[in-house]
Amino acid sequence: MIHIDNFDKIKKRYDAYWAKENHDRPLMDIRAPRYDYRSVFSEKRENLYDQWMDTEYVVRRERALQESLYFAGEAYPLVCPNLGPDVFGAYFGCGITFGEDTSWASSHVEKLEDIDVSCIKEDNIWFRKTVELTKAMLDDSRGDYLVGITDIHPGLDGLVSLRGPQELCFDIFEEPELVQKLNFEMCKRFKEVYNRLNDILQEKQQGNSNWMGIYHQQGWYVTSCDFGGMISEEMYQKFVIPELKEEIGFLKHTIFHLDGPGALRQLDSLLELEGLDGIQWVYGAGQPTAAYWIETLKKIQDAGKMIHIDIVKEDLPVLLEQLRPEGVLYRMNCSTPEEADYLIKTAGEYRGKKVF
Repeated sequence: MIHIDNFDKIKKRYDAYWAKENHDRPLMDIRAPRYDYRSVFSEKRENLYDQWMDTEYVVRRERALQESLYFAGEAYPLVCPNLGPDVFGAYFGCGITFGEDTSWASSHVEKLEDIDVSCIKEDNIWFRKTVELTKAMLDDSRGDYLVGITDIHPGLDGLVSLRGPQELCFDIFEEPELVQKLNFEMCKRFKEVYNRLNDILQEKQQGNSNWMGIYHQQGWYVTSCDFGGMISEEMYQKFVIPELKEEIGFLKHTIFHLDGPGALRQLDSLLELEGLDGIQWVYGAGQPTAAYWIETLKKIQDAGKMIHIDIVKEDLPVLLEQLRPEGVLYRMNCSTPEEADYLIKTAGEYRGKKVF
């Protein structure tokens, strides 16, 4: 594996994380540049579409990026097929518009009753490309890096891709039964897509991961509902929680992606879900960093859930002092390999003493 001498050791660390038995220190997923990968990968594509959709180009670029990185703690080289967060909706009829660093849904379905999620069409360009990218990355990796499952958003987030957030808000009030029906039908398709992609991966690698970067030897996936930040707790209980329980029961292992302060009002409902392993708290751009949210993080930990959160190094003193290490993972980027190693060493040696 690229720049990793003993991935088996990292696997065991993730086993301990899922079991909340990492007693020595929290897991730390830290990356730092060895060099700017663009200094050795100078290929360009003429337009944004090719930049995202040219499979051979994408695979070469992602390999070059992994080779340029230094991995510290529990970080490891990981490449995920990525057509953006609305790709699941695109499997059923919305379009995708590409930007430089992300993409978004376009050409929404005009009427809720016109949405057809009865099956995955094998000739859908976005589904074909997802499968193609997954296979191409797996063929290229040859054990040099792990290949993850692409970013799939079923449930209400999938319907948002197809209808748009404003229209879906109206749909929930005007046609709640149809929304719920489509909600659960999309969950069925999610299971099919997950199984299809995971089966491809298991032909050549053990376990899986995804954009969150956590590894599990038996497989796992992220759960989420960003649309949940736009609706009341009552609506959340009616439209999100039942479908989410279905996802959790299917996945066996999952961490919920809770995105932004507006979503915090739904936290209590999530913490009550017995099958949910943990919470990834994303405080969002322009918000105070991880240490500011210590009471939220303690609430998650006191409920018996795992924690995943992006941090900056200045957060570490508060986090190490206030949170137990078991079932906690901090992810960050450092400017140098030396800084990354220092932070790992510091976290391992922490016993209530000052970090910096």
